[in-house]
Amino acid sequence: MKTYLITGASGFIGSHLAEKLLKEGNRVICVDNFNDYYDTTIKISNTVESCGLSVDSCKLLEDSSKEEKLKELKSLVDSENYTLEIVDIRDLEGLERIFSENKIDTVVHLAARAGVRPSIEDPILYQEVNGRGTQNILECCRKYGVKNIVAASSSSVYGNNKVVPFKETDPVDFAISPYAATKKSNEVMGHVYHSLYKMNMAFLRFFTVYGPRQRPDLAINKFTRLILSEESIPVYGDGSTSRDYTYIADIVDGICKSIDYVENNKDVYEIFNIGSNSPVSLTEMIETIEKVLDKKAIIERLPMQPGDVDRTYADVTKLKEMTGYNPSLTFEEGIEKFVERYRR
Repeated sequence: MKTYLITGASGFIGSHLAEKLLKEGNRVICVDNFNDYYDTTIKISNTVESCGLSVDSCKLLEDSSKEEKLKELKSLVDSENYTLEIVDIRDLEGLERIFSENKIDTVVHLAARAGVRPSIEDPILYQEVNGRGTQNILECCRKYGVKNIVAASSSSVYGNNKVVPFKETDPVDFAISPYAATKKSNEVMGHVYHSLYKMNMAFLRFFTVYGPRQRPDLAINKFTRLILSEESIPVYGDGSTSRDYTYIADIVDGICKSIDYVENNKDVYEIFNIGSNSPVSLTEMIETIEKVLDKKAIIERLPMQPGDVDRTYADVTKLKEMTGYNPSLTFEEGIEKFVERYRR
């Protein structure tokens, strides 16, 4: 049994990863601050489900204060193999307590302030959370001897790259949002710690992830909700922008394969694209959701948003060749799985 510390483990990707690692017989330490970026009850539900428990069997979603909900959540999920730590990654003292009290084999650092558009409104917050928070994680790993780290980066680092598909060797010096800039800076700082302290490290450039537990502000979740309620969906631009949508199960498989690679090799510093290698236009995305829901969308056309990129398109050759990663779900199959879960 290995011990994994996952930051952001109550979020969309983190809760799915925690669930898989627990099922494989590992111990998981969940670090999450349950901030108010979106409804706290969603992360509470994610946490309960990731531990194999039924949300319906508890009273966490009833009307009570956030503090009371989190207290009840911790008492419900803490076990021999799972520990919930409600700590902000900017809190170095809180992180050091966790690292000092546990023998951690590998850190999977997923926590971040998310969102391209909001980062333009509050760039200092994004630098504090994504920059200083990641620095705190790296410092704790250095101080407490954790040699294996897998960390989330983002396809946003490519900006409006003109050459497709995007390769890890492409220049990424032309970010168009503060969020993207923080992710690029984390990769660079990670290399410093790899070089100085011989940490094994992989940064994963995630391409648009979707599936059950997806954040409510992300397009597929948001569009599904609005179409079903017969409200208009905001469509920025002419619908030609495209994203390399990747189903959550494929993403988790890629994370786990990256963990195995980092743990079983020496002198590792790698950056991997993790996507589907199959971009889908905004128009096609809406049409697919309409088809699966058997319901037409009411479309509100709006101008392109600052910070949004025209397209993302992952070359995943490197991750495939080095780890055996092989995304298997088509976009329509993934939407069918998402909608099936959404309608429960």
